[in-house]
Amino acid sequence: MTARTLMVQGCTSDAGKSTVVAAICRWLVRRGMRVAPFKPQNMALNSAVTADGGEIGRAQAAQAMACRIAPTTDMNPVLLKPNTDVGAQVIIQGHAIGNMEALDYHAYKATAKAAVIESFSRLCAQYEAVIVEGAGSPAEINLRANDIANMGFAEAVDCPVIIVADIDRGGVFAHLVGTLELLSESEQARVKGFVINRFRGDIALLQNGLDWLEERTGKPVLGVLPYLHGLQLEAEDAIARDEESSFPRRRGSSDVEKPLGSRLRGNDGEKLRVIVPVTPRISNHTDFDALRLHPQIDFRFIGPDDTIPAADLIVLPGSKAVRADLDFLRAQGWDAAIAKHLRYGGKLIGICGGFQMLGQEIDDPHGLEGAPGMAHGLGHLEMRTTLESAKQLRNVQGWLCLSNAPIHGYEIHAGVTTGLALARPACRVARMEAEGRNPETSDTHAPDSAALHPGYIADGAISDDNQILGTYLHGLFDSPAACDALLAWAGLAKAKSPDITAMREASIDRLADTIGEFMDTEKLMAILEGKA
Repeated sequence: MTARTLMVQGCTSDAGKSTVVAAICRWLVRRGMRVAPFKPQNMALNSAVTADGGEIGRAQAAQAMACRIAPTTDMNPVLLKPNTDVGAQVIIQGHAIGNMEALDYHAYKATAKAAVIESFSRLCAQYEAVIVEGAGSPAEINLRANDIANMGFAEAVDCPVIIVADIDRGGVFAHLVGTLELLSESEQARVKGFVINRFRGDIALLQNGLDWLEERTGKPVLGVLPYLHGLQLEAEDAIARDEESSFPRRRGSSDVEKPLGSRLRGNDGEKLRVIVPVTPRISNHTDFDALRLHPQIDFRFIGPDDTIPAADLIVLPGSKAVRADLDFLRAQGWDAAIAKHLRYGGKLIGICGGFQMLGQEIDDPHGLEGAPGMAHGLGHLEMRTTLESAKQLRNVQGWLCLSNAPIHGYEIHAGVTTGLALARPACRVARMEAEGRNPETSDTHAPDSAALHPGYIADGAISDDNQILGTYLHGLFDSPAACDALLAWAGLAKAKSPDITAMREASIDRLADTIGEFMDTEKLMAILEGKA
């Protein structure tokens, strides 16, 4: 089988490529086609564990969800996870091969291309259609040599391209015309149409511009997609623009004088305040989607130079460079704010890298996340972490030791943590792949006793005073029952947590609906079938 292929490129990063690919995938699935997503090269700190035990960008996992299939490493054969401003961990077909600086990786692209073509060929042999997502912009002249992310890939596999532009940012016609002008003649011929994304307003006021664009370029506008408010999809990398508003303005001392404490909330409509400090190498901030959207929570990301305000719960997120992010946290004065928060009875959770920060030491003898060396942790849990070369990648399910509430999630970490704090684990988990279970639909019923159950292992720690919880488990809040239990522990009475998985599924369906309503689907199918 040779799959039909379409590549979605964008004028800029965050133009909407990921969402358009997800929308087209679900729309095609509704038509009865077997579809897979593909992104040759991704640069992101939000990643997912695949069914075949590797690591890919979360956007491709979300697109696999749109296709109603399990994600595999072939869907994103090259993943770059930045750990400095000029370097990144390079992951090929799901597994890290080491760190490279930008110039070194640029030279390595020819080797990476072989893995890209190999993975793409496997998908084409298994599916009827493969919808490909580009990265950044195809008009980045400095990156054209040995390109495997945009037109270099499209030329190599001879697939048609559509280009997406974000009208909400302004300058949409300049973006589209300028991008097309900077392509070679063969690449221009490969572009079969444009999609304008995030439009709000009266389409009649845009029509003369659309007519001019088609006459100027000779390319059809395949659709103008509306701005979809309340769309809930996992972000590919950076904290989404609608979440940036969560960064508070710097407050006076009166706002941080005393945390809100741990009295139970929720009976009188008062919200639980949850704070997440944002470090430069924050990873998998999608962990907080369920909290950010929770109607009973006042959720805030705290950005650089902001003071941590009064809070009921502080959550330290994952990190791709734990020691460097720990230095940043201290430079911001957040370590002192966290200590004060605990003195006044507030609760603290650390996830993955944030969990490692809670211990006494973080040792990186091999220089996996920077220069080799050791750093002192925040010292709130009696444990130490050593970073080892073999990364631990697993989808898991189990239960919280706080309440026996079922949980499911995934682990992505190089750290091995030991110490007395682990004697009081946060949860018990088991690898899911062994029985082929789906983490989004499986339910786990914990035994009556919290004793170690065959096949389950202890994870994380709960402090002796019950104020601190740490875990390696990403997706900690995605199970409504587990989220309810954690929020009750943090002080929210009668929590009613949203089902974030159902919300994401509904958002994918909304996206697919827009394809049928606002795009020329006959032209879209003609492009996909090579008839345009």
